[in-house]
Order: sequence, then structure tokens, then C-alpha cells
Amino acid sequence: MFKLDEKIEFEYKGNDILTVGELLIDMISAEYDEYYESGTYHRYFGGSPSNIAMNVKKLGIESLVASAVGNDGLGTFLLNHLQKVGVDTSCVQKVDYSTSMVVVTKSKSTPIPIFYRSADYHLAYTTQLEKALVNSRIVHFSCWPISMEPVRHTIDRVIEKAKEHDILICFDPNYHPMIWQKGEDGVEYIKSVIGKVDIVKPSEDDAERLFGKDTPENQMEKFLKLGAKLVIMTLGKDGALISNGTETIKLDTLATEVVDTTGAGDAFWSGFYTALIKGGTVRQALTMGMAVSAYKLKYMGAVVDLPKLEDLQEMYGL
Repeated sequence: MFKLDEKIEFEYKGNDILTVGELLIDMISAEYDEYYESGTYHRYFGGSPSNIAMNVKKLGIESLVASAVGNDGLGTFLLNHLQKVGVDTSCVQKVDYSTSMVVVTKSKSTPIPIFYRSADYHLAYTTQLEKALVNSRIVHFSCWPISMEPVRHTIDRVIEKAKEHDILICFDPNYHPMIWQKGEDGVEYIKSVIGKVDIVKPSEDDAERLFGKDTPENQMEKFLKLGAKLVIMTLGKDGALISNGTETIKLDTLATEVVDTTGAGDAFWSGFYTALIKGGTVRQALTMGMAVSAYKLKYMGAVVDLPKLEDLQEMYGL
């Protein structure tokens, strides 16, 4: 259990956070199109773990990405993008499969993504990846790398090694049935993973996909009963609900302007992780997560030009 008014003590390591998972091309239609007739799509950098790695670098801590891309032009585009913003790509593996892609046709209702997966789920557990993991204070992953073999085996090894070295294990349970192997009950597998990690941050939608409709308070209890030590449930405009199993608190949103919600969850994780590494209590880190998310919401795109954490603290009076 993590006490909300205490700091998490970390050993000194050369790297602060290792994010493990998907690097993707996001192909997004140029216009809104309810009938899928758009002829123009634009290529964008994608992948939640890398968004977090880029964000925390801007906020002032060190990050590494472990992922797999194709030995093709799109893979080179993704690597170049990370290198330009100063993120170490030594754990991004080039494999003989096509770079994974998500195609999104913009819609006035909820857009339905189409997933083309290949390279991303071929991330191997190598001596280089293990060395990077052991040299990190936090490891983060989401549902993408546990949804397919062989990368699921890699995550199993990552969790096992992280436990051996007292590395903080954080999991984003962003379940989406379309990314799972056909015929597999991804929900049950995710439930088995929750008990092996330290911190989970579901959204209300994530919880509903896993457990069905219920109140946020009841959903939190379900995550805690599965073994999570700290549950952070983001509630959109209603802020966030947090529980360590003994104490439950509610944080209001700090957002005053919402231009684009893409990447808001990644921004929250980024502020939370950076504040923890910089010596804040769990409560202070949660508040910084809210602040970074609020800042990102004012701008278009999943990753924005974030100020240093200390400047954001001053901006939001924290």
C-alpha cells in the first residue's frame, strides 16, 4: 500500500522511467467523414508509452522506450521523431515485420480505429532490455503489449525482473477488444495482471469495459480486490478518484479550457511520474498529474510542448 502523504523511496538509477509497448503510425483522415469516403489521410507519430517518455523528458526526468518497429521507412520515421526530442532509442528493436499502424477516420461521434498490427508485438526480451530495466526506477506498460504473443512473454519477464529489483510497476488497463488475439478473453488476462503490479490508472471507460457499468467507487473496489496497491480512476471533467484501499480521495480537475482530449491520460501519467521522481508525496504527484493533463488539454495533439515541472507548479499555484 502507498500512503498518500508519504514519498515513494527510489534507489539511485541511471534512468528514471522505462516505458514498454507500442510505437505506431497514426493515419488520421484530413476531414470528418461518417461514411469512410475520405481520400486523404495524414501520418502522425503514435503510441502511448512513447508519448509518456517524451513528456517526462520535457518535464525534467530521464526516460527510455522499449518497443519494436519495422525495418522500413515508417519505422525510421518513428525512430527519428524520438531522437529529435532527445529520447534514448537504444531499446527500440528493428524487426522483419511491417511497422504497426492505426487508421482513424475522424467522426463527429466516437471514431472507430482500424488496427494493423505487426512489428509492435514482436518486442523480444533481450539482455539490452533487461539492463535498461534494472537501471530504471519505474516501468510502465499498457494493454497493447499484453494483448499478443510473443511480446506478452516479454512483459511477463519484465514484471518478474522488476519485482526482483524493487522497481515500481505501473499499468494502464486501457482494454480494447480489437487489439486482442481472436478467441481470447482479454478481460480475464488483464485481471490476472492487475494483481502483479503496483499502480493502475483506469478511466471510467476502461473500468466499464472490464467490469460492466457501475459507480466509480465500486469500480475502484474491484481493482483493489484484484491486488492493485494504488488505483487512480480518471473521471474526465469530474477529476479523479484515488484509493490505496484504506484512504480514498477525490481530486477536482484543474482544466479551464479543453481543446483536444487526445493524450490527456498520458499527460497525467507523465506529471505523476515526474513529481514522484523529484521527491513529491503521492498526493503531490497526483495533483501534478492533474496539472500536466490540464495544460495539455489546452492544445491540439497527443504530445505538446510542456514546460518544466517547476514552471507548471508555479503556473497552477502548487
